[in-house]
Formats: sequence, C-alpha cells, structure tokens
Amino acid sequence: MNKNIIVLLFICMGIGQIKSQDTESIMLGTKHMLHSNILDEDRGYWISLPDSYNDEQSSHKRYPVLMVLDGNVHFKSIAGVVNYLSSNAYRSWKIPEMIVVGVQNVDRRRDYTPDKVITVRKNNSGGGENFLRFLEDELIPELDSQYRSDPYRILFGHSLSALLTTHAYMKEKSLFSAFIAVDPSFGTWDVETLDKKLEAVTDQSFKRFLYLATANWGKRNIRNRDRHVRLYEGLNSICKGDFPAKMEYFENENHASVPPIAFYNGISTLFDGYGISYRDVKSKEQLIQHFQSISHRLSWDFRPPEQLVNRIGYGLLRSRNKSEMSKALAFFILNTENFPNSYNAFDSLGEAYEALGDKKKAIDNYSKSLELNPKNEHVKMKLSELEKRE
Repeated sequence: MNKNIIVLLFICMGIGQIKSQDTESIMLGTKHMLHSNILDEDRGYWISLPDSYNDEQSSHKRYPVLMVLDGNVHFKSIAGVVNYLSSNAYRSWKIPEMIVVGVQNVDRRRDYTPDKVITVRKNNSGGGENFLRFLEDELIPELDSQYRSDPYRILFGHSLSALLTTHAYMKEKSLFSAFIAVDPSFGTWDVETLDKKLEAVTDQSFKRFLYLATANWGKRNIRNRDRHVRLYEGLNSICKGDFPAKMEYFENENHASVPPIAFYNGISTLFDGYGISYRDVKSKEQLIQHFQSISHRLSWDFRPPEQLVNRIGYGLLRSRNKSEMSKALAFFILNTENFPNSYNAFDSLGEAYEALGDKKKAIDNYSKSLELNPKNEHVKMKLSELEKRE
C-alpha cells in the first residue's frame, strides 16, 4: 500500500478518535412553540440569532426579521447563508445581520392556499388568510416581545408557500416589507384569476420589494413560466414608477433544487449595494447618499453599518496625514448620530479627538461611552490616563 495513503488513513483515524472522544454541538438555532388562537393549535418555529446578538458591544442593535415558510425544509440552509453573508466573522457584510425564523409545517394545503380550491373530493384548502393572520397578529408580536427585532421583515416561500408569499405581497396591507417567492405553485391561478388579482393590487404593494424566481419544469416549463411572467409583467405595467422587483429564471435548476440558489440571489438582489467596500468610500457625503439610495429603493431607513463606518474612520485616523486624520472625525461623529446608544461609537470618537489633541472633547465622548456602558474598561483606562495629564 502506498505510504502516503497509509499516513492519510492514520490521520483520518486520529481525527475520528478525537471527534468521538470530544464532541460538541454546533448551535444553529433554538426551537420554540406558540399556541395560536387563530388556528386553534400549537405552532412550532425555529430561531437563529445573529452572531453579534449577545455581544455587549451590540446590545443597542435591532435586527430585521427573515421569516422562512416551510421552515422544516429550508431553515438550516437559509440561516447558514444569512450568517455567512452578514456575520462579522467572515467580513462579507453583503446584507444586514438578521433574525431568521423558520415556521414549521402542519398542513400546507390548508395554510398556504389563499383561495378555496374546488375539487370532486372535499378538501380543506383556502386557509391562507388565516395563516397570515397567525403570522402577523400572533407570531410577529411574540417575536417583537422576546427579541430586539426591527419592523423591517422579509417573507420567504417556496412552491406552495411561495404562492402565499406572492398573495401576501399583493395585499393592500402587510407587516412584511419584502418578499422572496421561489418557483410559486400557480396551478390554481389561471389567466382569469391572475387578471382579477392584478386588478385588485394597489400602490401599497409597490412600496415593498419582490423577488420572483422560476425554475425549469421540463415539459411543463412553458405553462409554469408563462404564469410567472404574466404576473410579473402585469405588476410592472401597473406600477407607476420604477418597479422595485426582479424576476429570474433558473434554466439549470428544477423545482426541488432551486431554493438555496434562488434565496442567495434574491437576498443579494434585495440588499444590492449594502456590502459596499470601505475602499470605495471617498467621503462621508458619498456614503450617506449611497445608503439613502438603498433606503429609497426598499422604502426603509437603512443607515451605513456601524462597523463599516468605524473601519473607514480608523483607516483615516491611522494616516500620518493631518488632513486625512481630520476627515476621520466626520465618520466617527456620523456613527454617534446614527447609533446614539452605542457605547463603542462614542469610545471611537473619543479616541479620534484624543489622537487629534482635543483633550476636552476626548473626555466628553469617553464619559458618554462610560455612561452607556459602565463596564467599559477601555474607557476607564483612557479617562484615567487623560486625568493624569492634568
């Protein structure tokens, strides 16, 4: 046997022994249960919190909510993608950190069909409105009471749950701000039904973002794609301004394989530009304008991320050029304005003033940081050093 193969086998055996002797669970999320008075049953859901959620430095932060229907199927993959695209550990920062909620299935035909389907045999379809009431009147208030959630909410659905996601987008009122509908099952939405639904759409829908993905169904592909295209083009035609939406066809993916790829594309499209590199920021004004543009497109106030602004500020502060160092102040001040409850923002601003020789303002901002977090040992040390210089 080749010596290299033998060595590799021993290494693998060693790894196997280490794993068997010292195992540790990797936590992706937690399981929860809520009794629904609307549905008259207990409903399970899973929660995945952002990496920064329990960090003391991020205790002031609130997080958008991504609600994943068919959570028992999609929660793990989607929570992983969200974590990778947003966590400080990977420095991707393409999207904001989010609270991911996976809602478990009970009866898909009942919960995900907004309209009653007439069949020869009796069925329990048409409970979609009730299920949406459960999400908005019971589950969302529960989440808001238990977590530091932000009112910007995204609804994800695939197949039959994407039918309900699309329906929710087209409603006059919704607590969701963005929708990712992956290959929705429009089998019950014929041309006449689609046209009636389009006639009922109001301008409120166009204040929300819609991502619609359609997969390759082989021989049935034309019929399926036609319905998706008809809906998308119909919405586009009645939207008075720029249509905040995107439709994407995945020719090399089928109905079962498309969800993770479509979710990645959808969430990246939704937050296009959010992950701007610190290298591409030339001024505070440019950065503010950039995020104002994103906010206008998504009808929500998304401000420059605190860690991005901090990185820009420290980059300028470390420069030996006095002019560049002075520019750092504008970025650190921006963070204190956007995140007035962040002790780290005032800590950083204090460091900037100290580096520029303004002792009084350095003390003022260090003191504000300590007020927000009395346990901030770094600030205590800084204040002590500055007092000794008196």
